Amino acid sequence: MRRADRLFDIVEYMRRHRRVVTADELAQKMEVSVRTIYRDIADLQASRVPIEGEAGLGYLLRPGYDLPPLMFSEDEAEALALGARIVASWADEELAESARAVLAKLRDVLPPPLQKQMDTFGVIAPPDHYRAEVSVDLAAIRKAVRARAKIRFSYVNAKGEPSERTVWPLTLAFYGHVWVIPAWCEEREAFRVFRADRMSDLTLPGERFPKVPGRDLDAYLKEQGIRPGDVLG
Repeated sequence: MRRADRLFDIVEYMRRHRRVVTADELAQKMEVSVRTIYRDIADLQASRVPIEGEAGLGYLLRPGYDLPPLMFSEDEAEALALGARIVASWADEELAESARAVLAKLRDVLPPPLQKQMDTFGVIAPPDHYRAEVSVDLAAIRKAVRARAKIRFSYVNAKGEPSERTVWPLTLAFYGHVWVIPAWCEEREAFRVFRADRMSDLTLPGERFPKVPGRDLDAYLKEQGIRPGDVLG
């Protein structure tokens, strides 16, 4: 995490909790040392962020401190809120928690009229829904995609036929109630799409896969007749 991002996260964490927080608590949340938190707090105070307290006792952000409001239209704010609520409702718990944090940060930096609109829940993603049961760790797959790391797993196709696969995960996609992993399959030497609910015994062998033209996400999307802008914005 960049230091600037961590300083922002410290302020947002203190704003959301509205109580005294210790350096130990912040260090665990930010995954840094307590000494690093002491330096960060000192720099924030030097930048006139109204944080009271001292090392060994804890810190409190005085009420009324606001970051500059973000400039979103009503529709843009509603779209961001809906997207985050869908992730919080449908994703793995790690990503869901991040989505809830995004919602809290978004609300804090919006001007009051847009805050009020968010609170009315004009668009929601109800938690009670059908979702195909997944036994593998979706968070581990997401991290493998980011790290360009191979994954191995047991798979059962639609005909009930079992197989063992080693693949290069290209992305994690959500279709209605099913999470799927488009990937380059070493066994088939071709692109394949795997349903997460049909996967089991997931392992990460610790091998990175190379950048090979024709075996990346752009090539997969092209093969499917999908323009990258249609799914990547």
